[in-house]
Amino acid sequence: MSEPATFTNMAEFIRHNAALTPHKRAVVVPAGRDSSGRVAYAHLTFKQLEEETNRYARGFQKIGIKKGTRTVVMIKPGIDFYITFFALAKIGAVMVMIDPGMGIRNLKKCLAEAEPEAFVGITFAHVARVILRWSPDTIKKTVTLGRRLFWGGYSFEEVRDSDCSAVDIENLSPDEMGAIMFTSGSTGISKGVVYTHGILTNQVRYIQELYGYNSEDVDLATFPLFGLFDVCFGMTAVIPDMNASKPAKADPVKLIEAIEDNGATSMFGSPALVDTLSRFGAETGQKLPSLRKVISCGAPARNDILQRFHRMLADNVEVFTPYGATEALPVSSIGSLTILNETAAETDSGGGTCVGYPVSHVAVKVIKITDEAIDKWDESLVLEPGQIGEIVVKGPIVTRQYYRRPEATRLAKISENNEIWHRMGDVGRFDEKGRLWFCGRKSHRVESSDKTFFTIPCERIFNQHPKVFRTALVGVGKNGNQIPVICIELEKGIKELNASTLIDELKEIGAKYPHTAEIENFLLHPGFPVDIRHNAKIGREILSEWAADTLKRRG
Repeated sequence: MSEPATFTNMAEFIRHNAALTPHKRAVVVPAGRDSSGRVAYAHLTFKQLEEETNRYARGFQKIGIKKGTRTVVMIKPGIDFYITFFALAKIGAVMVMIDPGMGIRNLKKCLAEAEPEAFVGITFAHVARVILRWSPDTIKKTVTLGRRLFWGGYSFEEVRDSDCSAVDIENLSPDEMGAIMFTSGSTGISKGVVYTHGILTNQVRYIQELYGYNSEDVDLATFPLFGLFDVCFGMTAVIPDMNASKPAKADPVKLIEAIEDNGATSMFGSPALVDTLSRFGAETGQKLPSLRKVISCGAPARNDILQRFHRMLADNVEVFTPYGATEALPVSSIGSLTILNETAAETDSGGGTCVGYPVSHVAVKVIKITDEAIDKWDESLVLEPGQIGEIVVKGPIVTRQYYRRPEATRLAKISENNEIWHRMGDVGRFDEKGRLWFCGRKSHRVESSDKTFFTIPCERIFNQHPKVFRTALVGVGKNGNQIPVICIELEKGIKELNASTLIDELKEIGAKYPHTAEIENFLLHPGFPVDIRHNAKIGREILSEWAADTLKRRG
């Protein structure tokens, strides 16, 4: 990329790459199979993507969508998703991005908060919008991909303009709002995170710089939003045949097929997807020789999954696990070779998960834990290395506010002159080398009368039992007097089990470590609730209620 720092609109990257590599494939999607079962693919080159976004930018303007128009985008991953996103970016519309998997009730609430003025979505999304009355008083412009029924508006094809020549890309200030990205709601209510154009373009620049992506790379994009970065980097984004809202259930055969058919050199996948793929590799001996880099985020990386997945990759290929959140990404990063060779033993003994060194453009601190708002920054808040506290971050990729949620903003942000520290809502520590260690969500800590238990350090101890797939620490009772409980999800395929023997074995393991020795309550659970976005974050609030009910029934 030449001078990407000057861009203040993500659409500039598309125009830049169309001039640089016009005939390189930008987006590739499966489009059916031939009589022999081979996948047929559809694609757009960078030149075609530039031209199509010009057509739709003009079309959106003609129907009244313009700079500042809050526009819901509810489209399945694919070519039309990329066209819509970058066409709206070109005209400076504010995109409202909500994961449809979060549930009907949450969707309605999020849309009501965003007060969108336009809605671009598939037929099913419009049916839900009309029947369930999503923002009927504010949505005035509608565009339908697929069959348009009784709601009027425009079809996607009608919006497409005949003129594909370069449209003027809206000249935007770095501080102008570019998108409202809603959090998954896996650890609380979904909130609209305000992304400015400066933050969006900084993310492109810093992620490209961090991982060295270039126009020679081909990425298997299993998470739609990260796939948008791919084309900004000048990479080819390959969309596999999978349900993006259920990565844990992705078919490994189809994922491998997409990698091999397109010569993918990189892959982005949630830990749940990597787990599924690695288990298939262990069963079949399948290798992925074309991959040179893998990115996995959404939850802490498990060492056993990394080890298993490494067997599918060339010896020098790493799985990088960036740490961050919707409100701030990337914050830090670490490679799997460092994890397996340097930090795994400390993780296994309850030290937390190492998430690496902070990236060069941000400042990261660990401060005293409190659930109260902190209005102004004070250096006295900062803890010494080795002490567990709340992780806070500031820098040019840190968002400053939640949309129309002043109290949530006040609780999550700390002001320091004109800068903002974002409270990640996570607890962790720094080691003596300056590496950051993640120890769980602040809201998930369990406080007994004399001790605080943190999820990741405790769970890792019990996760090492061969019959345990994963565990979840939850608290039962009032804060300050909680009982720590370990919920257990068994490894897949285990049919015969003596539960009392397993629990005795887990107690014996826990007794070896001071931070788990006092845990006495263990409960088997058929399958943990997980987040909708990455299928990896455990719904501990739900488990806590279940554990309380279960213990109460047992007397």
